[in-house]
Amino acid sequence: MSRRQTLPPAGDGAKLTEMIGAVIYVRVSTKEQTENLSLPTQLRACEEYCRRHGYEIRERFHEEGESAKTTDRSQLQALLKYCRTHKGQIHFVVVYNLTRFAREKYDHFALRAHLNSLGISLRSATEPIDDTSTGKLMEGVLAAFAQFDNDVRSDRTRAGMKAALELGRWTFPAPLGYLNAPKWSTTSLVHDPERGPLVRQAFEDLATGQFTKQEVIARATEAGLRSRKGLKLSPQSFGQMMRNPIYAGKVESPDYGVSTKGNFEPLVDEATFYRAQAVLDGRIVVAGPRQRNHPDFPLRGFVRCEACGRPLTGSWSKGRNGHYAYYHCQKQCRAVNVSKAVLEGAFADELALLQPTAGYMRLVKDRILYVWEQRRAEAKDRTAEQEKRVKLIQQKLDRLDDAFLFQQSIDAKTYERQRDRLREELTLAQIDHHAEATDELDVQGILAFAERILPRASDLWVQASLDYKQRLQALFFPEGIGYDGNRFNRTAVTAPLFNYLAPNQSGEEILVSQEGIEPSTRRLREDGRLSKGVRPLPVVRLSSPFPRTHVHPAHESPVDWGSVRGSIC
Repeated sequence: MSRRQTLPPAGDGAKLTEMIGAVIYVRVSTKEQTENLSLPTQLRACEEYCRRHGYEIRERFHEEGESAKTTDRSQLQALLKYCRTHKGQIHFVVVYNLTRFAREKYDHFALRAHLNSLGISLRSATEPIDDTSTGKLMEGVLAAFAQFDNDVRSDRTRAGMKAALELGRWTFPAPLGYLNAPKWSTTSLVHDPERGPLVRQAFEDLATGQFTKQEVIARATEAGLRSRKGLKLSPQSFGQMMRNPIYAGKVESPDYGVSTKGNFEPLVDEATFYRAQAVLDGRIVVAGPRQRNHPDFPLRGFVRCEACGRPLTGSWSKGRNGHYAYYHCQKQCRAVNVSKAVLEGAFADELALLQPTAGYMRLVKDRILYVWEQRRAEAKDRTAEQEKRVKLIQQKLDRLDDAFLFQQSIDAKTYERQRDRLREELTLAQIDHHAEATDELDVQGILAFAERILPRASDLWVQASLDYKQRLQALFFPEGIGYDGNRFNRTAVTAPLFNYLAPNQSGEEILVSQEGIEPSTRRLREDGRLSKGVRPLPVVRLSSPFPRTHVHPAHESPVDWGSVRGSIC
C-alpha cells in the first residue's frame, strides 16, 4: 500500500507554494443582453480556464449593459483600482475573449500596457494568447481580426436582409395587424385574427372622408384596438400605421433602397389605402353629416370657447338687409357670439403679434451662425483640455520619479502606490483624448422657411385658401386657441419657434431664453428696453406645412410653397 503524503511540518523550513491570483472580467454590450445567458456563459468559461491553469480567483467583475466607451465602464474602473490596490497578489486578468475586454485596438493595448506596469498579464479563456512573442503576435492578430469579423458580419447581414426584402419578404417584426409567419411558410406575414380586422376597419373609416383622424382613433380604441403591449395607440403611432404601405401589400425600406410587392396578402386594398392617404394629406376634405371644413368659417373647430372649452362653430344668420356670418359656441353654452369679420380680424392681429420683422430674421440668422461657430470652438477646447490633462498627469509622474530617484524624499512603497495611481489616470486620460471627436453643425439652407413665411404670416393667412389657412393656424397654434368673446387667450400653446416672439411685460430687461428665440428687437427698441446681452440661439426645427405652390386670386405675386425648405436646421 502506498504511503499517504501529508504537508510537511511548519518547523522544517518548508514553504507552501503561493497561489497565482487572477481576476475575471465579463461584459455585455447592451442591457438587453444581460437577460440572456451571455454573462453566465462567459463566467463559466473563465472559471474553467482558471481551474485548468491553477489560478486562484480573487474577484469577479460583471459589466452589465454599460457604455462601450472605456472610461464609462464602472466595473472596468473598479477592476483597475482592485489590481492597483492588490499589486503583487494579482497576476492575471482573465476575459472570455478580447472583444469583451475592449472594442477598439487603441483601448485594448493602452489597458494592457497599464496592466503590464502592475505586473499583470491578460489571458483569454477562448483564445491562445500569452506573454511570449508568439502569443503577443497572436493577440494583435486576434484583436484586428475581431474588428474585421464584425465588419464582415455586418456587411453580410445587411446584404442578406436586402436580398430577402427584394424578394418581398418582411424581415422585421410584424407591424400591428400582422403576425410573423413561421420560417417554413412561403409568406413572411399573416393577418392577426385579433387586431387585423380592427386595423382594416380603421383604414376604411378614414377612407370614407366622414371622420377626422382623431375620430377614427377614438372609434378604433372603443372597438378594442390596442398595441401589442396592451396600450392605447397614440395619435403619432396611429398616424405612422396609416402611412405604412405594408398594409397595402408593399415592402418599402428606404434604408436598404427597396420598394417592391410583398409576398403576403395585404390587409387593405390599394384603393382604400391611397384614399386614406389623401384624407391625411388634406386632398380630400373630411365631411360628416354636414360639411366640417366650410370655406366661410376657417376658424370653426379651431378656436375654443374659454367658458366651456368646446370648439366654436359657425353659421349664417338672416337679418333685415341680408345674411350675416357669425362664430358662436354650442347651444349648451352660448358664451361666445361674434361676427366672422371681428373674430377673423382679431386672429389676424394675433398672428401679427407673433410675426417677426425682416431685420429680426437677419438677427436670428446671425445668432444661429454664431452658435455654430461657438460649438466648433467648444469642440476644439475640449480636445485641448484633454491634451492639457494628459500633460499634467505626465508632469506629476515626472516629479514623482524625481522625488524618489534623485531627491529620495519618499520611500519605495509610497512611490509605487502613487506611481500606479497616476499611471491609471494617465491611461484613462489618453483614452478620453483619443476618443474626443470634433463637433460639427451643418448650417446649409438655414432660415429659408423663416425668412420666406414668418414675417408675412398675418397677410398670408388672410389671402390663403381654406386649406392653407388651416395649415398656418396649426403651425402657429398646434393645440388651437381660446376666445372669451372679447380677446384671445394669450397663454395658448404655440410652436417652439414662436414662444418668445412677444416681449415680457413684467421685467425691465429682456434676455433670450435658451429654450426659444429672442423677442422682437423692433418692439424692444420702441419700448426702450433692448437687452444689453444676448444669449446664443439654439437650433430650432420646424416642418413646413406647405407642400405645393399656391396662388390666391387676390394675391398678385405667387408664393412658391414648394420652394420653401420648410425647416430651420
